[in-house]
Amino acid sequence: MLLGEIVVQALRAIKANKLRSTLTLLGIVVGVFSIIGVMTAVRVLQNSIESGLSVLGTHTFQIQKFPAIIMGHGQWRRYRNRKDITLEQAKDVERRITTAEFVGIEGSRGGSVVQYRSLKTNPNVRLYGLTPNGIPTNNWSIKEGRGIDNSDERLTGRVVVLGNDVVQKLFPVGGAVGSDIRIRNEPFRVIGTFEPKGSAFGGDSDNMVVVPLNTFLSLYGKDRSLRILVKAKSPEVYDECVDEARLILRTSRKVDPAEEDDFSIFSNDSLIDTFNEFTLYVKLGIGFISFIALLAAGVGIMNIMLVSVTERTREIGLRKSLGARKSSILNQFVIEAIVLCQMGGIVGIGVGILAGNLAAVAFSIPPVFPVDWALIGFGLCAFIGLVFGVYPAWKAANLDPIEALRFE
Repeated sequence: MLLGEIVVQALRAIKANKLRSTLTLLGIVVGVFSIIGVMTAVRVLQNSIESGLSVLGTHTFQIQKFPAIIMGHGQWRRYRNRKDITLEQAKDVERRITTAEFVGIEGSRGGSVVQYRSLKTNPNVRLYGLTPNGIPTNNWSIKEGRGIDNSDERLTGRVVVLGNDVVQKLFPVGGAVGSDIRIRNEPFRVIGTFEPKGSAFGGDSDNMVVVPLNTFLSLYGKDRSLRILVKAKSPEVYDECVDEARLILRTSRKVDPAEEDDFSIFSNDSLIDTFNEFTLYVKLGIGFISFIALLAAGVGIMNIMLVSVTERTREIGLRKSLGARKSSILNQFVIEAIVLCQMGGIVGIGVGILAGNLAAVAFSIPPVFPVDWALIGFGLCAFIGLVFGVYPAWKAANLDPIEALRFE
């Protein structure tokens, strides 16, 4: 039989036994759906991290009290006992480091309301206190006006640079630069606005305002841990710059040589590595569950093919009496099993991609079509069909044509 005829025959078998075929293929659908759905969701979030959550510029890293990503409340309790990074320690790094192009110092707090006349933002604006070099080390760009400079920092100026979301909320028709606003009921003069950076991983990096660090500390208290933002002079000296900053800070914080760091260093690469490490266990868990589902589905495929062989015994006997070879019968039933599996695989892949991209809708990030995992899904279905279709096909190919023709 030609391949096209075998496929048509398999589709007819499915149509003739709709309920049985549906229940059998459900296992394939569930197994493939779980793999494709999870891998699509992970790919969506990973793309968001690599393109959007990569908040730092090239060869740039940050040092802070807590890790950038903390898994579980127990881990948070472990890190909260660390000493705060003080302004003096941060200044020590800024003064002594030799391989850095820029060193910025940053403090922040959330839940701020920004007001211009009768217009107010929601109480979720992030307020940053920065030294002038905090702008390039955060990979931010000025759109209008200017950024924080040394005189603003030295004079504890009441000046502010606005993120794009705040500008759109308070100054929809423009005119932000030079205006007087209030942040947490404190007066400030707008000296500039930032270029929009967009949202990433469910957060919005444009919903923020920046004031001089000394102003921030004088208004909201010095009893807090600061972040140190470092940009190396070049990618070639990046690792050396990280090591130098770590050594200076360990010395400043009097960390014993035998003890581990009591602060965390992170960069774009470390964020991605941490995410991949976390998702690895998710992938392994889902892979194991999917393997069990596909194994059960394979047994179902074998059963339905054995039933099909029994129902079509006279057909097999007739074909063999007309000269059909064992290999032809074997190929026919193996290909039918593979077609059955691919039918379930197509449904599982389609539903899995749609379900996985719900993460893209939830976090307002671009959807993805994981071509590699779709091909893997097709390959798995073909493998399941081949492995579990061989025995029924072998049984059909070895039927005695005389006995088969007598079968009722």
